[in-house]
Amino acid sequence: MNPSRNVTSAVPHPSRARLHPGAGNTRERGIALIMTLLLLTMVMALSVGMVIAMSSQSLIGGYYRNFRGSFYAADSGLNVGVMTLENQLTAGIPTAFANPPIASPTTLATNVLSTLNSSYGSSTSLNAGDASSSWKESFKITSSSLSLAPGSPTITSYDNTTAGCTPTTPCPTGYQYIWNYALTTVGSSSGSESQAVSESGIITLKITGLAKANSVSFAYFGAFIDVYSGGTGPLVPGTMTGPMFTNGAWEFMPPTAPWTSPYIFTDPVGQVASQADYWNTSHNPWTYTASSADSYGSGSQLVAPTFDEGFFMSQPAVALPSNTFNQEEAVVDGMGNAGWTNAQTTAGLAALTNVTSTSTPWTGSTSSGVFVNQGTTATACGTKTPPCILGGGFLVESKTVTTDVQLLPVTGSDTAQKYVITQNGTATTIVVDPAANGGVGTTTITQGSTTYPTLSGVPENYLLSQPQTMLYVDGQITVHGGGQGQPAVQDNSMISITANGNITATGDVLYKTEPVTIPADTLVPATGTNPMNQVLGLYTANGNFVTNTSQTNIEIDASIATISPTESAHCSSGASAGGGQTSVTTINTFNNVGGMIQSCIYPAPISTENTWFDRRFTARAGFAPPWFPSTQLQQGGALPVNTTPTIQRLQWLNTSAQ
Repeated sequence: MNPSRNVTSAVPHPSRARLHPGAGNTRERGIALIMTLLLLTMVMALSVGMVIAMSSQSLIGGYYRNFRGSFYAADSGLNVGVMTLENQLTAGIPTAFANPPIASPTTLATNVLSTLNSSYGSSTSLNAGDASSSWKESFKITSSSLSLAPGSPTITSYDNTTAGCTPTTPCPTGYQYIWNYALTTVGSSSGSESQAVSESGIITLKITGLAKANSVSFAYFGAFIDVYSGGTGPLVPGTMTGPMFTNGAWEFMPPTAPWTSPYIFTDPVGQVASQADYWNTSHNPWTYTASSADSYGSGSQLVAPTFDEGFFMSQPAVALPSNTFNQEEAVVDGMGNAGWTNAQTTAGLAALTNVTSTSTPWTGSTSSGVFVNQGTTATACGTKTPPCILGGGFLVESKTVTTDVQLLPVTGSDTAQKYVITQNGTATTIVVDPAANGGVGTTTITQGSTTYPTLSGVPENYLLSQPQTMLYVDGQITVHGGGQGQPAVQDNSMISITANGNITATGDVLYKTEPVTIPADTLVPATGTNPMNQVLGLYTANGNFVTNTSQTNIEIDASIATISPTESAHCSSGASAGGGQTSVTTINTFNNVGGMIQSCIYPAPISTENTWFDRRFTARAGFAPPWFPSTQLQQGGALPVNTTPTIQRLQWLNTSAQ
């Protein structure tokens, strides 16, 4: 019999149901969908961010573009406004010269300002007229002022050669007007952005009448050279102020070591020749090219002087001294050629006696010593108490020796000037004080340890009835002050030193108070104790002005003249002939407060030469060193009125709140 079988129902085993493949695939498809949606959302977010970023960048760029456009529109508006002021002021000058040329400069300024505001007080497009294809920006002037500067106008030139014009009452022929201006402009772009800028400064108009010959001192020039022939050599560079002129042609060079300073000319520069000479220093030897342009060359050989008030060629020549005072004679009679004596004769100089002894007269054989015209009687001295000083100064005989002259202001005084004259080791000290002795003045003399009787009075220019001193040296001299940077010329002293030979500066010769500011070269106002009459002239008709010093830099405050027809005829002979400026030692910077007037121009080892013109020589009628050489000068131009406008910006500000 077989074993028996149990029969069961077909119910799956629970474990087999869990392993059935169909149920697991359905759940995995749901996760993939979620991941896809997340990735799609992220891509969309990034895309939106990129769109926003690009839009922001475009907005920022557009704003910046409009901002800069507004700024430049405002700045352009300033330039338009300033030029309008200058043009309207110039247009307000009458076509015929009058004294003064502008009847009411204050009224003119008011009218000019009214014209400016009516033209540009409202929004003005910058793309009008010839600029119609330019910017779309605009500007308007929101505030403006124009006022005559205190002390303006000033008279810059005089005429004393025509009827009614005399040396004591000269007629003005030139004026300088200065206005202070201030402007604020607002610039706008195509958007809503705006920018405001402000500017202030001065506008100067120099007005000269018809060209005519006027008698002026050679101190009128900041620089003058009679003979400047082509190929002589370039001018030493530097800043040169005051009128400059040559009867030849100016010669300039590019920046070349050690002459690396730029040429800066603040006043008119003129010449007789129709072309200037421009040097090329890349060649060996150097070469030059004549050109009627005011600059020449390119690159490192570019010669481009700055001419603030123009470079004028083909001008009429300036005559050499036609009425030079005789400086020796001025010592004798205080008048020069206009006097009643003649120093060239023995009778004239015979009136002089040694400063230490009235019993030692000057003679033709005298080779050394210091001499003066002394009065010993009441008849000779007049209102002065004997012994007294007569004439215009002192004669130093220096035929066989070189005389050293030291200038010193007396400490504690505003008027007393000291002269220390040394020959062969012996020093003669002279102190001239016009304020002493109740205003009559005193002249004291010391030699060695001996002090001689005080002379009543001081040297005087009898043509002007003014205390002035001529120191005439019959030979060569060296001159200096108390030391580098130390004053030499007293505040109220008016001095000329003339030499019959070379004048050699061995150290600084400085005014106690400078007459002009440096480097602005503007006049220093007078004070109660200093009416700004101090002046020094250095003059030789047959020698050179020479620097021979251990100083690296040297300053000479004086109008320096080495000029005469005789020396001009010998310029081709070289520096040994005289009539020019030379240096024995190498000078880094030579500063001159006054002017340099020469017959000839010679090479000198000077790297930079600056001239700070003494503007009193043009601003004050007849003001010059005593008995200085003079000439007939053609002043003015071909037009009824010559006007030279200049603009000087003093301040510029971006006044926007950006």
